[in-house]
Amino acid sequence: MSSPAGTRRKLHPALVFALILLTLVGTHLPLLRLPYIWDEAGYYIPAARDLLLTGSVIPHSTPSNAHPPLVMAYLALCWKVAGYAPMVTRCAVLVMAAFSLLGLFRLAETVANFEVATASTLCTAFYSVFFTQSSLAHVDLAAAGLTFWALHAYAEDRRGATAFWLSLAVLAKETAILAPLALFLWERLRPVIGAKLGGWAGGFPAARISKSALLLVPLVPLGLWYAYHYRQTGFVFGNPEFFRYNVQATLQPLRAVLALLIRLWQALGYLNLYLLSLAALFAMWLPAVQDEHGDRPRIAVDVQFGWLAVIVAYLLAMAVVGGAELARYMLPAVPLVIVIFVSTLWRRVRLWRGVIAIVILGFVAGLLTNPRYGISLEDNLAYRDYIVLHQHAEEFTEARYPMARVLTAWPASDELTRPYLGYLSRPMRVVRIDDFTIEQLMSAADLRSSFEVALVFSTKYEPQHPLFEGWRTWQEWKTRYFGYHRDVPPAAAARILGGQLVYSETRDGQWVGVIEMEQVVDARLTR
Repeated sequence: MSSPAGTRRKLHPALVFALILLTLVGTHLPLLRLPYIWDEAGYYIPAARDLLLTGSVIPHSTPSNAHPPLVMAYLALCWKVAGYAPMVTRCAVLVMAAFSLLGLFRLAETVANFEVATASTLCTAFYSVFFTQSSLAHVDLAAAGLTFWALHAYAEDRRGATAFWLSLAVLAKETAILAPLALFLWERLRPVIGAKLGGWAGGFPAARISKSALLLVPLVPLGLWYAYHYRQTGFVFGNPEFFRYNVQATLQPLRAVLALLIRLWQALGYLNLYLLSLAALFAMWLPAVQDEHGDRPRIAVDVQFGWLAVIVAYLLAMAVVGGAELARYMLPAVPLVIVIFVSTLWRRVRLWRGVIAIVILGFVAGLLTNPRYGISLEDNLAYRDYIVLHQHAEEFTEARYPMARVLTAWPASDELTRPYLGYLSRPMRVVRIDDFTIEQLMSAADLRSSFEVALVFSTKYEPQHPLFEGWRTWQEWKTRYFGYHRDVPPAAAARILGGQLVYSETRDGQWVGVIEMEQVVDARLTR
């Protein structure tokens, strides 16, 4: 399918990739040496390291979550070639991010034009969630990028290539199966919808059932992976606790409705994405801009419907599964929204470049500053504050109490016991609790003889004056359905545990503290 009338420029894909990669590396330079955080430390890095050391695609140093092994194999290969280090990992993920953005660029150029492709790629690259995931060792960005390449092949009606890219996508993350299933369903409904809307113009060619069946090819490698995983571990969809948290505990009607609203917010408004959404909405009231070719064309309606099927599939599925409503789970869908909205601005607003510049500035602001609502720490540069806080506190703990047993919660429990995560030079002994609520700390206080030091920290970003702070029902829903809790700050935690706060540090709504227990103080006084 050729590009519609409009700006027709062509850059070699290798040049585009190089420009994207240079931009990503340049903007991520201060982040490349950071140690690992959250799910990186808890699963993906240990799993990839197990693969590097033992050759096993089933991790043994951490319970298997049944995620397909493609990304972990890629990281293990990079470490084999360049050595194991956080910088190698970050650079490897940046290459993956650049490849993903190249796929998005080529997709947007195919269905729209060079200008829309360039603006959409820039917007996506600087959108806070995509920016942070561009150097974090998770699997969602890889699955998104491979899905973009699949949609590019799909737009050109190359069904074999589409099946190939989608098969790779599901081997990066199992939820990537949503895209081919959505497209298959769309192709079966397309004739009916097209007839009601008076036919299509300039979009996807009609698909025979045999061609549609190629969209189901990714079910084969995914099924083979799950069969192998079951044979090796005795369970299909991850360890029982992982399955309970991400599937069984989420199948509640009210929770699904609330989660759907959260997913809609993540797709249209999260971290200043609303700037682009509102701009596109207002632009819809304007007539198409006239140029030398007549009215600037839209992305073909059936192309937009096909993308809408993918977006809706992610909205609905991610509202039902996933214990944590992480924004990165929507990465395969949000850039498609961005392309459609950028195309709308290009088509209807003469000064569209100025609008895009404002949107990108808003995205950068969302990356650098925390909003008045709760966010996951990995969604903007709050994750750097978290890492620096933990580095300082854990280095202090290791230097002052090298032989102590440390009370703490995940993920600090992994940071203290796994030196290869980049926080300590050698492992420490850990007594683990679930979190730093009053209930957990009071239970730990009854067992104070089992630890000498406590490392407490904020497990989430809490704005000083959050939106909906006074809405009691919302607070109850968050607690019941999404695991919301309030962490007790260091000074209060020291009083509950019966210890002395010897170290504390805060950064933009986050904090960490080290508490020395009374038996350690008494032992020092009697020396």
